[in-house]
Amino acid sequence: MSGYQHKKGKIKNNAIEALLHDPLFKTRIEVNVKGKGSYRRKAKHNNKAGWEASGKANFTTGLLVSKEALGAIPQARACTSYPAW
Repeated sequence: MSGYQHKKGKIKNNAIEALLHDPLFKTRIEVNVKGKGSYRRKAKHNNKAGWEASGKANFTTGLLVSKEALGAIPQARACTSYPAW
């Protein structure tokens, strides 16, 4: 028992009762890794966060270019695909 560091206050009268209220002996829920009750719904979809907007961000930011920004880029004026304002 000398290897464990007690975390909940000082032990006064009853050392065993003090250890029972320590985080060492708190109740824990065991989660099954295999078999019944082992399905993890959250872990299944963690890697798919933001899949819808992955290509849209670059597309929409290119559409919101102001007239001042087009004037600052010399290649944009010579391009025939942009309308002449």
